[in-house]
Amino acid sequence: MADISPFKAIRPVRDKVHLVATRPYYSYKKNVLKAKLEDNPYTFLRIINPEFGSELKTKPNSDERFELVKSKYKEFIDSNILIQDDSPRLYIYRQTINGHSFTGIIGGASVEEYNNDRIKKHEATLTSREAMFTRYLDIVGYNAEPVLLSYKNDNHIEELIANFISVRPEYEFTTTDRIKHELWVLTEDDSIILKNAFQIVDTTYIADGHHRSASSARLFEERLNSGRIDGLNVEFFLAFFVEESQLRILEFNRLVNNLNGLSTENFLSELNSLGILKKLSCAEKPEQEHQITFCLKGDWYELTFNLNLINKNHPVKSLDSDLLTELILKPILGIADLKTSDEIEFVPGNEPILGFEDKIRSNKFEVGFVLYPATIEQVKRVADNQMNMPPKSTWVEPKLRSGLTIYDINE
Repeated sequence: MADISPFKAIRPVRDKVHLVATRPYYSYKKNVLKAKLEDNPYTFLRIINPEFGSELKTKPNSDERFELVKSKYKEFIDSNILIQDDSPRLYIYRQTINGHSFTGIIGGASVEEYNNDRIKKHEATLTSREAMFTRYLDIVGYNAEPVLLSYKNDNHIEELIANFISVRPEYEFTTTDRIKHELWVLTEDDSIILKNAFQIVDTTYIADGHHRSASSARLFEERLNSGRIDGLNVEFFLAFFVEESQLRILEFNRLVNNLNGLSTENFLSELNSLGILKKLSCAEKPEQEHQITFCLKGDWYELTFNLNLINKNHPVKSLDSDLLTELILKPILGIADLKTSDEIEFVPGNEPILGFEDKIRSNKFEVGFVLYPATIEQVKRVADNQMNMPPKSTWVEPKLRSGLTIYDINE
């Protein structure tokens, strides 16, 4: 069974929720982030950027910076911008983008299930980032952005959710990115009913948030080893559980700033040996699996890989993101490590591919590759075999907001 834990959320008061809840700070351009910090005293960005407007400056990711984050968070609570529910609940959240809705449950996900691979992973984490996030959680004492977990569709859970959201939500607001947000606070009894319904769910999958979940598991282990289990909440981490059919999985595309010394003609010749290459009249996305399109010097091409180059029996080697890496990026363009190379930039699939042309025509990049999106079945196959997808293989929606429901780790 999937253990989904009710908790006493710390959340914005109703009249300020649209001002408090925010996209993660790293998703904003610097000028936009600065404007939001200047114009909105209630944004959660003020908590995670506690030095804004102050002459005090600490090192990024230092314990001193994290202590300031904790202090600013307490200031929001003391000012009654954030309040806490008086008993453990589950929360139903719905996000609507361009007429498409994502509806799921916000609750605690089990560290034990994470460690026992009942919560399955498809992405490797960096030890240094894990350690940094663990220190952050240990000092500030809360989760503010849920890990996105998917589960196999279940009619009974669907019916329960439909019934629970038939009433007016506690929160209902639209943000400037034209996304509508709704949150229902379940009663204690309804929370237990929904929790029990998840006994039929055997496995969940991390769709987004591998470092957040890994650092929560690491924090639990560190506190267990040091005898600092301050409360049951440290045995869980904040998560948004959503049916896998509701996920929107897009590709991550790639921009490369040089051709590794090759001329345009030689580069095209190298690619021609990998499959069927043809020139396109305009920008297009691939129409099928094992096909990529790319923009080179402002011209667009399509490459369909030869089938004999594809190991369809291997969960990772059959992925288009891996084919691009192993057949083109590494051997032809000389990019050895996608995680560390400064020669490549990743562009989420929700951004227009025409932006490729602008960057290439400006001579910032030489070539841009567009991939066909992976499916949830491919993601699960990798996770089930305890393998890792190549870096930046999937852009998964919904993207959740920080500060909507905050999880007190120490309670």
